[in-house]
Parts: sequence; structure tokens; C-alpha cells
Amino acid sequence: MMAMARRGGAATLGCWTLSAAPFASALAFSVVKVPRRFLGSSSKSAIPKVKACGDLSTYDLVCGQEAKLWVGRDHGVARIELDRMQSRNALGHNMLTDLEHCVVKASELTIDHTIRCVVVHSCTESVFCAGADLKERRAMGEDEVVAFVKRLRASFLALQRLPVPTIAAVGGVALGGGFELALSCDLRVGSDGCVLGLPETRLAIIPGAGGTQRLPHLIGVPKAKDLIYTGRTLKAYEAYEFGCLDRYVVQGGALEEALSLANTIAGGGPVALQAAKEAVDGGFAAATWEGKMAVEEECYARVVPTEDRLEALAAFSEKRKPNFKGAEARLAYLVV
Repeated sequence: MMAMARRGGAATLGCWTLSAAPFASALAFSVVKVPRRFLGSSSKSAIPKVKACGDLSTYDLVCGQEAKLWVGRDHGVARIELDRMQSRNALGHNMLTDLEHCVVKASELTIDHTIRCVVVHSCTESVFCAGADLKERRAMGEDEVVAFVKRLRASFLALQRLPVPTIAAVGGVALGGGFELALSCDLRVGSDGCVLGLPETRLAIIPGAGGTQRLPHLIGVPKAKDLIYTGRTLKAYEAYEFGCLDRYVVQGGALEEALSLANTIAGGGPVALQAAKEAVDGGFAAATWEGKMAVEEECYARVVPTEDRLEALAAFSEKRKPNFKGAEARLAYLVV
């Protein structure tokens, strides 16, 4: 059975409908006993466990080799896939270069709302990202290490600043830079087998790609200091309780749940999604409540003069699904 856990909601399945024939070998039928605190009221008791991540043929490859940008056709969801399994997706020079290109291209494709939500994931559920490539690191001089970590920090910041919602699908190990990559996303979905941690102090360094700053914002200063000082790792249920994971899959794949969540998010108004992210992030950074309200006011002003807002009202009245078009469909009187 594949059961889903999430805060404040019912358990659900991923976003794919799989035909039995091509995936027969990937299906295993069993019943898993799940702690009640991780299940919503509408969970079901016998669901087939799907080991495969599903049919991803609706996505087109845009760029990359060790980090690949896949853009979905017609549904607004894109994926950044880490694909360096021979090194457990360790962050080396080539992967970082690919990741930088993926983020830049994804940002460009948010302008016309081709991309409305991004999921960062691994090519396998066994490991998300093991962190820095220590073999490469050993061959670097001090200046090279500093320069590389600076690039890594800038790349993760660019991912964080994508104007659309981002989700990390954390299957397997996410340590050091791998955990920092997940922290750069808006939301994190983990599998039951995932392991998260910042072990850098055990290597006589500190997290250098944003971990010392993002983790306290996410879970609070004392808990963040606990994890950073000790370098200890968290299993999925511990990470969920700590607040490092927003949802976790008790049995099954993190990618399926992450894409299901992304599908739901991408169904919102494109202008509204970007404005909502800007309002939350900008308001959180503002020093005063007056500043926070000013950020929200500015972002709200962007969504009022759009046809999408009127389309949503019409769809509600007519009891149908809205057909949102995005920024290119603003009201005519704005340009008069």
C-alpha cells in the first residue's frame, strides 16, 4: 500500500494513473500499518504500492546532463532532475554547471507562465543528493574550494528566488549540500526512507550553501543549532516532526506525491501564484508590520486587474473549472 502523510490534511496518492500492463512488474500489493497521526480521515486501507516513479513522457528535456530541466507539456509543471547516480548525485563541477543552467532557463520560462511550479528530484528514490563531491574537493586548493562554494551558494539562492513555487522531492539520502538544496525550495516532500542532515562539523567545516541561514528560518534557532552542532541525521518521521519535511510518504515514492502537489499548485492562477510567493517571502523579510502589509498590498494590487480573477468568479458561478491564461490576458483598460 502507498499511504501519504501530510500536515493538516487527508492522505492522497500521487498524480499519475498507471495502466497495469506496462507497470505490472513494478506493482506489489501489501497492506502497511500506518500510525494514525500521519493519516487524514479519508485514507484507504489497501492501495497498490508503485515502486516506479510513473510515466514521465509528458515532459520534454530542455537542457542538462547531470542536472536536467524537464518541462511539462500543457500542465505548467517542470522538473529539475539530479542524474549523477555513479556518485550518489554528489555536487561536482559539472553537476553545478548544469544546475545553474537549469535554474536560469526555468526562470526564463516562468515569464510567459510556461512553468508555474518546479519539482527538484533525483533520478532514483534511493538517494536525493549525498552533498559535496569529496573526491573533487580533495583535489582543490583553498581558493578553489571558496570559489566553488560561492557558486553553490549563488545557485541555491537563484533557485530560492525563482518566482514560482518550488518543491523538493527527497527520496533517500540528502546530506550537507543535498539538504541545503532541498532547503532552497519552498516545500519538501520526503519518502519514508529519506535521511536528512548537515554533517559538516564532523568534517571540520560548516554548512556553506545557506544551511546555517535557511534551517533556523524553517525550524527555529535552537533546533537548527542542535542539528548543525551535532551533525546528526534525521530519519523521515523525525524530519517531519522537526519541520524539515512538509509532507512525507509513509510507503512509496516522494516524487509521486511531490508531482501531485505540484499539479494542484499549478492549477491556481499563474499571476496569483507568483504574487503569493513574493508576498510571503517579501513580507517575511520586512522588519515591521507596516512593511509586511505594504508588501502584501503591492502584491494584491497585481492580481486585481487581470482577466484570470474575473474568470475565476465566472467559473465559480457556472460551476466549472477556470481556464487561467496568465499575465498576457490583462484587462484592456489597463493599456488604454
